[in-house]
Amino acid sequence: MQDRTRTPLQEDYFFDFPIKAPAKFNFATDVLDKWAEFDRNKLAMIWVNQQGEEKRYTFHDFRKLSIQAANYLVKLGVSKGDRVLIMLPRLVEWWIFSLAMIRIGAIQCPSPTLLTPEDIKYRVNSGKFKVVITDNENAPKFDEVFDLCPTLKTKIIVNDRRPEWNSYLDVVEKKISVSNRHVNLTKPFESDSKQTLFYMFTSGTSKHPKMVEHTYDYPLGHRITAELWHNLGPNDLHFTVSDTGWGKNIWGNYFGQWILGACVFIYDIRGKFHADELLPLLEKYSITSFCAPPTIYRMMVLNDLRKFDLRDLKHTCSAGEPIHIETVRAWREGTGLDIREAYGQTETICMIGNFEDKDLKEGSMGYAAPGWDLKLLDDDGNPVPQGEEGKIAVNIKNGKPVGLFKQYVASAEENAKSFVGDYYFTGDKAYQDEDGYFFFVGRSDDIIKSSGYRIGPMEVEEVMMKHPAVHEVAVVAAPDPLRGAKVKAYVILYKGFEATDSMVKKLQQHVKESTAPYKYPREIEFVKSLPKTFSGKIKRDLLRKHAETGIYWTKH
Repeated sequence: MQDRTRTPLQEDYFFDFPIKAPAKFNFATDVLDKWAEFDRNKLAMIWVNQQGEEKRYTFHDFRKLSIQAANYLVKLGVSKGDRVLIMLPRLVEWWIFSLAMIRIGAIQCPSPTLLTPEDIKYRVNSGKFKVVITDNENAPKFDEVFDLCPTLKTKIIVNDRRPEWNSYLDVVEKKISVSNRHVNLTKPFESDSKQTLFYMFTSGTSKHPKMVEHTYDYPLGHRITAELWHNLGPNDLHFTVSDTGWGKNIWGNYFGQWILGACVFIYDIRGKFHADELLPLLEKYSITSFCAPPTIYRMMVLNDLRKFDLRDLKHTCSAGEPIHIETVRAWREGTGLDIREAYGQTETICMIGNFEDKDLKEGSMGYAAPGWDLKLLDDDGNPVPQGEEGKIAVNIKNGKPVGLFKQYVASAEENAKSFVGDYYFTGDKAYQDEDGYFFFVGRSDDIIKSSGYRIGPMEVEEVMMKHPAVHEVAVVAAPDPLRGAKVKAYVILYKGFEATDSMVKKLQQHVKESTAPYKYPREIEFVKSLPKTFSGKIKRDLLRKHAETGIYWTKH
């Protein structure tokens, strides 16, 4: 574990395990501002894009810029409790405005830039968002659905000027004068630890994504993620590969890292991306800690890793889906480093991990994080014997651990399924060995984890059913050597439509145009019938078995 003695953050909740949350906590004022005051030259971020442009920001820079952005939001009428959808690529403005919203109590919702106008319309309306913050590439999507989103009143663009949009460039270019020293609120804002900090959408087995609610004490939980799993201290440079719209960005590029005083490395990826781009960056910037989904590691190990000088790289880890043992071995052979897996969700922090204080077990996602009382339960809620698979459940009888979400917003059904008695059920299954290490088995539901994305099958089915050729469809995960899993659709066509390669391409394009393109089915199989229960529910287990083995559920 890293040395934490040289730090301005002296409160007990920054040091003790399990983590304790104070009654009032504000990440911007209690973490960022204290680092800025402690050392005005301490680096918080190195930002690089694919063209080689580089920018560096200190904690002092982020303090000034986020106070300025907070005052700009106040000037535009944004106040405590207002809901703000923020959709930005890996631009530094994402962090500036996120911190600004924390300062004034606005509720933020990070969203992936891959969302289509239809996705945006659903999210804005279901979350009743009042404000959007985006960039020039994504602004047209909001313009397309603005008239269909009655709660959306204020539009902010960070790097351009457009009719009917408020431009942050006016602040940058000093056409609008706002203070960067103090947030000018008519009523001082004090953040209760249990007040809503942000919402984030996560895929589920329902037709639409669920909206997760986290509170102001949530950032404290990510000390576990950054310190115990990423193994960070105040002199480290950490690189997590993630889009800003995903929970992984918050896990790896924000809260926990800055609590510890580490610097984050942001690589702004646009358009076509090759994992080979990352190895020279690890070498050039002397990255000390690196985290990426298994898909990226699988592509990186195809290189001769020994050609790169990675002597400063001390720690590598992965999450999102299980990583193949062959990939781990190839990485170790080329770098001398293990890939330490961990487990968590958008709803949690790193609740299970291969932390540095214990030996690594091949194939294991690690052991329970401090403060997280985890059980493996059967369908009746009873503990399963050692070595047998059970549902991963968090014991909340004596209160929720810091970092566990509050609830799914406006979704009583999902809350009732997830919070049962004294437990929160994650929806995943695992087994545990005699030493307390957990081994991932799979989803209890039908979520597809592909290349780090979580995809709800019914989201894809709903879109495909809108195509005039599709009579019925069922979507499951199919094995994929690169992505871990891919989306596969079993389709029954209406009479008059032919099951051809051309039809496959048409259906794939239909999905790409109707929803985020990472959800499209990479494999489509046309069938005459689907396996169902007596009540008419699709037997996805039989479809998954076919996708894995080729064995049909009936004569084909």
